Amino acid sequence: MNDLIERAAQDLARAKKVAALTGAGISVESKIPPFRGKGGLWEQIDPMEYAHIDAFRRDPAKVWEVLIKGMKDVIDQARPNAAHLGLARLEELNRLQTIITQNVDGLHQMAGSSDVIEFHGSFAWQRCMQCDERLPTQKVSLDRIPPLCQCGGVYRPECVFFGEMIPPEHLARSQHIASRCEVMLVIGTSATVQPASYIPVLSKQSGAKVIEINPEPTALTGSVSDYLIAGKAGEMTSRIVASLERLI
Repeated sequence: MNDLIERAAQDLARAKKVAALTGAGISVESKIPPFRGKGGLWEQIDPMEYAHIDAFRRDPAKVWEVLIKGMKDVIDQARPNAAHLGLARLEELNRLQTIITQNVDGLHQMAGSSDVIEFHGSFAWQRCMQCDERLPTQKVSLDRIPPLCQCGGVYRPECVFFGEMIPPEHLARSQHIASRCEVMLVIGTSATVQPASYIPVLSKQSGAKVIEINPEPTALTGSVSDYLIAGKAGEMTSRIVASLERLI
């Protein structure tokens, strides 16, 4: 493991263009449960009934009560962990330019990362469906469900619901960055959900080193990623940053 940590630090030290793709696994240590997989939210509720845009339009109070209120409670209390802070430190060291995240928790920005492409939008903000006024999720009152804007419109999270398109500008910029980076860090995601799953593939095809940090092997391991650093995102990222700081 120490050899792989050192190898990752050396790859980062040599590279001028580095990007990261992050998924739910990077936020588990911040006590944010994943949506998919064992113990995920979609095992408890049907996403088509509570996370589809048509369901929200049909009955926003029901979706707020069952899904969004609980998410707000979790994310309001969540704080960046060592992995988020480690990526922010890589930016300070001029070794990471952009994070492409599948997460909606806003923890990368809270940690200090300045260029974050939120593939699936953000739960950190709510937007009025009538007048487009934006409000930080932490400031939304749950005295009334669903919460209403001063204009009377319903607030909705700025995340991408099922049935909605990923913002085209986010997809286009992610693909542009992935095809031009020299190193792609893949942290906390098995990259099985399209179109985010294609991001590391695009980097690989363009000649980049793909470094995977995940607790266990994924579909990327041995085919797309050059090597897997197996372990928790926070610990492994911190160790890589520490090794890099010694090198530079």
